[in-house]
Amino acid sequence: MANQILVQTEQPWKPAANPWLIAAGVMLATFMEVLDTSVANVSLTHIAGSLSVSNDEATWVLTSYLVSNAVILPTSSWFSRRLGRRRFLITGITIFTLASLLCGLATSLGFLILARIIQGAG
Repeated sequence: MANQILVQTEQPWKPAANPWLIAAGVMLATFMEVLDTSVANVSLTHIAGSLSVSNDEATWVLTSYLVSNAVILPTSSWFSRRLGRRRFLITGITIFTLASLLCGLATSLGFLILARIIQGAG
């Protein structure tokens, strides 16, 4: 018995989830964020006209989003450690989507800016 050699067959490592699916999910979230910034930038004059504000006031729609995003970005590592990466990503996408709905329902500049702040945090 002592002279017998145990032979183990090694199984190749397989990830728990499909990495292509994970990459697609992250790319979709990134695409939503970039598309949202681009759309808001292009439609600033329409936003200003619809809400009866000046173009200078309408730029707060962009500024509020960018500042909120810049403030929350450094804390994302802490949030992902606390919540887990998957839950953090899904929470961020959910907040972003609900805030997008609020942006679409906004009837005043103040409400739109508040919704954009929430969206930037998401």
